[in-house]
Amino acid sequence: MRKYWWKIATTVLLLYTFIGGLLFEVPRLNILNETIRALYFHVPMWFGMIILLTISVIYSIKYLRGSNPDHDLKAIEFANIGVVFGVLGILTGMVWAQFTWGDWWSGDPKQNAAAIGLLIYLAYFVLRGSIENEEQRARISAVYNIFAFSALIPLLFILPRLTDSLHPGNGGNPGFNAYDLDSRLRMVFYPAVIAWALLGVWITTIRVRIRKLEIKTQ
Repeated sequence: MRKYWWKIATTVLLLYTFIGGLLFEVPRLNILNETIRALYFHVPMWFGMIILLTISVIYSIKYLRGSNPDHDLKAIEFANIGVVFGVLGILTGMVWAQFTWGDWWSGDPKQNAAAIGLLIYLAYFVLRGSIENEEQRARISAVYNIFAFSALIPLLFILPRLTDSLHPGNGGNPGFNAYDLDSRLRMVFYPAVIAWALLGVWITTIRVRIRKLEIKTQ
């Protein structure tokens, strides 16, 4: 039981997120209204992505320091699931944008920056697939992973703040906390962040175990 407590917690938190996110009462904010429920899915997925990609780049740094193949394996798998969460974050954001901004893709600076960031990571996967030598692939990929993460952070958190943006907290727009003090949002939002992050780690650990079994059977 001690080994699986976090998986049980993940399941409980996800159930709470879905039930609370769809059924709990939310504040009636101008324009947003019921669409604010997307906050429990769209934003936590981005948080999950950042957490997973942070773990990935840590393993890349560890690989460069020790050349442990296990670190390279974990780096690529955390990056894989991190990008999946990023794609889900963009898709849920597009649905939310359609109902609040009137268009699936409005060319908002943060939307564009997020898309560029994911393309940089897709190039990371292409790079890995183009190098046959395992040691060379792992080392070059680790360096590129550090570069990709270093580019992603300013793309998501710095550049959108320097120009006009429709996103809350960017381009002069107030963040949610600046004009909404309703604790009902926080009751679901914070557990949702933890739930999606833990789910990403859970999926990654499964993929790592599968990859190790595949390597052993080759």
